[in-house]
Amino acid sequence: MVKELEGKVAIVTGATSGIGRATALRFAEAGARVALVGRNAQALNVVAGEIGVAGSEALVIRADVTIQPIARRIVSQTIEQFGGLDVLVNAAGHLISGTIEDTTLATWDSMLNVNLRAVFNLMQQVIPHLIERRGNIVNVSSVTGLRAFPGVLAYCVSKAGLDQLTRCAALELAPKGVRVNAVNPGVVVTEIHRRGGMSQKEYKAFLEHSKETHPIGRVGQPFEIAELILYLASERASWITGATYSIDGGRAQTCAR
Repeated sequence: MVKELEGKVAIVTGATSGIGRATALRFAEAGARVALVGRNAQALNVVAGEIGVAGSEALVIRADVTIQPIARRIVSQTIEQFGGLDVLVNAAGHLISGTIEDTTLATWDSMLNVNLRAVFNLMQQVIPHLIERRGNIVNVSSVTGLRAFPGVLAYCVSKAGLDQLTRCAALELAPKGVRVNAVNPGVVVTEIHRRGGMSQKEYKAFLEHSKETHPIGRVGQPFEIAELILYLASERASWITGATYSIDGGRAQTCAR
């Protein structure tokens, strides 16, 4: 198998589970050395162990991406360990349900801090290094960035903001050789909904209902999103920037139901 990220270095946030974990493992399989960023040290070490078994190298960075100075530490540790940086994948995410009437300011701030502010901060920190190696950024957004959905107001706004951040940064960084893209998944089997407050019973019902709301008739799996992220991070996508790629079983094409 061709290792299309051979010799490349990547930072992946949210690397302990879901799309971030799947992306870190897929990047390592493709030959990249990966800095794994997350808050759960034990889970990070498990992923690092899997990467080691696969024959690649991982750096564990236990960090809360919402704390501004920590972004600098994430980047400096990666550069110190691996000597450079080629790809940033912002996969850390946060979801709490709420409407315009009952979303508190604390919930609003929490959602925007993780899903948008932290991404902006980390992007700023890596840009000089990506310019040096003509690297790229892939942001993990959502179908909710492209379409409005009731009951997840702050999440929708944060992802719409992330999409616009992706487009604006892509336009500004293109002359410097840095590409910026986003992936916009539909419902994917991860822990984000459970961490957002859904019970196991509610989540099971949600996944079952999602078979009807996604035209392909099923929800997605993290490895499917990781495959698109790998493509966008690779030389195969060398003429793609500013894109927000739907990967949602057709969900963004449907009317509300």
